[in-house]
Amino acid sequence: MSDGVIRHARKEAFSLLRPTDVPIILNLIQALADYEKESDANKATVESLTATIAFAPSGAPSDPNTTAYVPSTEPTSSSKPARCLLLTNPEGETVGMALYFYNYSTWRACPGIYLEDLFVQPSQRGRGYGKQLLVQLAKEVVAFGGARLEWSVLKWNEPSIKFYEKIGAQGMHEWMTMRVTDDGLTKLAGLLD
Repeated sequence: MSDGVIRHARKEAFSLLRPTDVPIILNLIQALADYEKESDANKATVESLTATIAFAPSGAPSDPNTTAYVPSTEPTSSSKPARCLLLTNPEGETVGMALYFYNYSTWRACPGIYLEDLFVQPSQRGRGYGKQLLVQLAKEVVAFGGARLEWSVLKWNEPSIKFYEKIGAQGMHEWMTMRVTDDGLTKLAGLLD
């Protein structure tokens, strides 16, 4: 039932009727934070997203039906490390996103994609949109000869875990995510000073 249209996010307005995608991305990120019961944790702004996402030019074509799909966006860099796919339903509403960046496997000596956030509005779930976004990312990994597509999922999010397992994803139960943020990051950066 996947009848959504996927394209890379654009910084400029697509047309007079279609504003820039950045506020839409911000709204989807906030909806994800709300869904994950972390409403106040979202610190993203239109300005910070504009500065850190590699956007497609206004007229950039994308053909989600090809297996050799390679995005036509600004180049990624340390200051613009992320790309964002947006999914629009048949009614023209942007109802889903996949925000991602490139990673690297040392054991396989090749690149991959890390999916930072996959989100489909709850009212739009069950229509194949999440699968459609994941298929698009998998096509990109295959197109550049990558080794894997990976992401994290909250342990309490059983519906998502079941969905991911159904499409062939495997849980990495022997791994634990580690993170350093805020004051801890500053402290670590100065640890040897």
